[in-house]
Amino acid sequence: MTLLRHIERCNAFRAERFRPFRLGDRRIGFIRHDNAERLADFPDIFAVTADAVRLVARGGFDELSAAIDRVVERLVADGLVAKWRNEFFAVAPGWDEAPLFKLDRGAISFFGVRASGVHLNGYRRDGAVKLWIGRRAADKKVDPDKLDNLVAGGIGYPYGIADTLVKEAEEEAGMAPALAARAVPRGFVAYRMEWGEGVRDDRLYIYDLETPADFTPRNQDGEIVHFSLMNASEVLERVAASDDFKFNVNLVIIDFALRHGIVPESHPEFAALSVGLRRQPD
Repeated sequence: MTLLRHIERCNAFRAERFRPFRLGDRRIGFIRHDNAERLADFPDIFAVTADAVRLVARGGFDELSAAIDRVVERLVADGLVAKWRNEFFAVAPGWDEAPLFKLDRGAISFFGVRASGVHLNGYRRDGAVKLWIGRRAADKKVDPDKLDNLVAGGIGYPYGIADTLVKEAEEEAGMAPALAARAVPRGFVAYRMEWGEGVRDDRLYIYDLETPADFTPRNQDGEIVHFSLMNASEVLERVAASDDFKFNVNLVIIDFALRHGIVPESHPEFAALSVGLRRQPD
């Protein structure tokens, strides 16, 4: 097996199966054709045509958020989406733009809107570079019992990138805020894939942190059952040979391996991996 297959999986998206979700002339998401027809039941909020779904509800952030949430409640009642612990994500027409409204996390893929998260590579230099790897709890909604980064989490409203990193580091690894603040930002990986009832259109902001010798992660929220410190080269071999890791964590590990020379420039997939990790079509 190869490393590149993980990037290909995370970019498996057939545009012909979806309609753009628009506000004015801006695309804010992708909605699968069958789901688009369901939204025709809400003509005061959506205008559904053969080529697009348009948000026609009026108002500011709070008014639009409330209108969309009423629709989500109906979709939940119909079994089309599942509420996600009352967590919300901000929805914007482009990355780093002001949010238009907030959307329940469980409905993100239904509407195919952009979503982002943070992932922290915790590593040590102990002869070889070693990575802290966690195992996800068996009751996780996404990829239960799979392997994971030291810290990872979605950026929910109203948190920012740095706030989320500190919050998730404390919840998932018992990491003090002062230590989390030493993490170094390393850009992002991005992908767009068909997922469940729609699309995941994600950007993951990546941080590296060389953890001190006396640091041992301790999960606080029950989402990780245990951590292991593994040679980074062995982690990469496992990524290449298996599907043991959460689907998008593979991308974060590949990015780490590229930047730290664990995947050398002579690797036959080096160029394709480097380009594919940040593939983000409009």
